[in-house]
Amino acid sequence: MKKFLLAFALFGGIMSLSAQEEDEEQKQGWSREGDISLLFNQSAFNAEWTGGGTSNLAGNILVNYNFNYLKDDFTWDNKLMLDYGLTKQKGDDFKRKTSDRLEFNSIAGKQIEESNWYYSLFLNFRTQITKGYKFGENEETGKTTRREYTHFLSPGYLQFGPGMLWKKNENFYVNIAPATGRMVFVDKDFTSGPNYEDGDYFGLDAGKAMRFELGASVSGYAKFEVIKNVTMENMLNLYSNYLEDAKNVDIDYTMNLKMKINEYLSTNLVIQAIYDDNAVQGFQIREVFGLGFNYAF
Repeated sequence: MKKFLLAFALFGGIMSLSAQEEDEEQKQGWSREGDISLLFNQSAFNAEWTGGGTSNLAGNILVNYNFNYLKDDFTWDNKLMLDYGLTKQKGDDFKRKTSDRLEFNSIAGKQIEESNWYYSLFLNFRTQITKGYKFGENEETGKTTRREYTHFLSPGYLQFGPGMLWKKNENFYVNIAPATGRMVFVDKDFTSGPNYEDGDYFGLDAGKAMRFELGASVSGYAKFEVIKNVTMENMLNLYSNYLEDAKNVDIDYTMNLKMKINEYLSTNLVIQAIYDDNAVQGFQIREVFGLGFNYAF
């Protein structure tokens, strides 16, 4: 519960800043926008460099596409996100992923009179694109080893449920869904080993390929201009499973700070924090910072 309150307080502060922006008249019908960003990081050291370091090259692709609909008192917002990155260090036998995320969010709302409140229905789906590995070292040869641990739809998460939506505009809203169904999908091969114990792989029992949960979720989205040419996008998802250890709240927060240089170049900072005790006993943190080549469509 402390994690829930801390995350919500942090996001509440961000939303209060966003709320200071002036209301914009909403366009009726369909509106679409998207952008593709390619981020690059590179370090190189020659043989004479005495300060230590390993030459490496890293790249990330980020895709955001929004297609939203507004008709009188009905609103329907859809967001597709892709974030994939690789890094390669000199002397390493394998490339390694720095990020791998495919996510789709959809939320429909029916306005309650002339207010910012809506009856809502939401859907969230997320997974990864390519195989993920756990890396180790061969004690005899000293070479790097790897073992497949995840791949597309293993795990995959699907959440859906009715709720109440508070929405100021397409860039600022919070959805509360106290009766949320969540399904966790995995490849049965990962839960069928002879030494597998219930719950070891993303909370699933031995021999199972799907886990159903019922709980409460809170999701928020806030995008605003911090200063001229600097835009911050924030996404927060909280989930508590009524059926098992309800006080353990899953947290998924992503911040994307884009500092525009010109129409095609920007510097991007992406920070993501995840807490899911069925995956890892602790916070998962990733950060990506680099020069971005952007294309809007």
